[in-house]
Amino acid sequence: MTPFAIAGLQLHLSAQHHNLDNILARMETLMFLYPWVQMVVVSELATFGGFTGHAQPLPSPAEESYREFAERHKIWLVPGSFFEQADGVVYNTAPVINPDGEVIARYHKLFPFLPYETGVEAGSEFCVFDIPEVGRFGLSICYDMWFPETSRTLASMGVEVIIHPTLTNSIDRDVELAIARTTAATNQCFVIDINGSGDLGTGQSIVVGPMGDVLYKAGHGQEMIPIEIDLERARRAREVGLRGLGQPLKSFRDSKIDFQVYKDCPRCQEYLSTLGPLEKPLRGSRAGLTVGPINGTESNEPDVTPPPTQ
Repeated sequence: MTPFAIAGLQLHLSAQHHNLDNILARMETLMFLYPWVQMVVVSELATFGGFTGHAQPLPSPAEESYREFAERHKIWLVPGSFFEQADGVVYNTAPVINPDGEVIARYHKLFPFLPYETGVEAGSEFCVFDIPEVGRFGLSICYDMWFPETSRTLASMGVEVIIHPTLTNSIDRDVELAIARTTAATNQCFVIDINGSGDLGTGQSIVVGPMGDVLYKAGHGQEMIPIEIDLERARRAREVGLRGLGQPLKSFRDSKIDFQVYKDCPRCQEYLSTLGPLEKPLRGSRAGLTVGPINGTESNEPDVTPPPTQ
């Protein structure tokens, strides 16, 4: 097993007031109740809401508060996102903070929700980071997931867990839930999709496993969602296929269609080449199972010895 404990915070958030103090207080309660949690994820634009007039340069005092919290509790923290002023434009930016309180990445949302999220510049780089002795994580924000190329790129770069803060207060949340499950199944990864409630969301956060299986789905109100995932499940799914059947990442890698955007991604090619051949899995595998003797030999070939005759 490679267990890792992630807690999503689906919080009742105000569009009229800053939510920083509320978020910090709820995170304190979370860590008191569930001290085994190793990462906390908050919904998109949770701190200041969806008004670009609140945009500010990063680092900022709010980001500093989150850095101090992560360092004090020795956790990984994705505190949703902020509207960031940078280079004369505004980005929708999600920081990734490590247990030492360091901001190791700031991810700019690739697909602002146009024509509604106006005045926001699109990002151009993917966010992938490794947690030592655990696995590879990637970041996606809300509308990004409606474009399967974004999730496929993350998976092709070796991401096993997609962290996905979202802000959805509209009637299409049911469609997003289907997209989250599909993303997990087609990329054989975990999806941690955390929405807000109250003014800034309709709730229904969802945690999905690498078989497309729902590990937890929240209601519409405020909830803490602490859950332990096992990254070996993602590795096993990629090795033997979804329920022992389809192996989409290998088929994608071996396709004769020239998906040029991926061919120009060295990190994608590097990871995909590690997945092994696209073939029907036999007994045992490279994904954590020890191949034992079959008919007295050290082989993972199936037993084809005919049964004795009567």
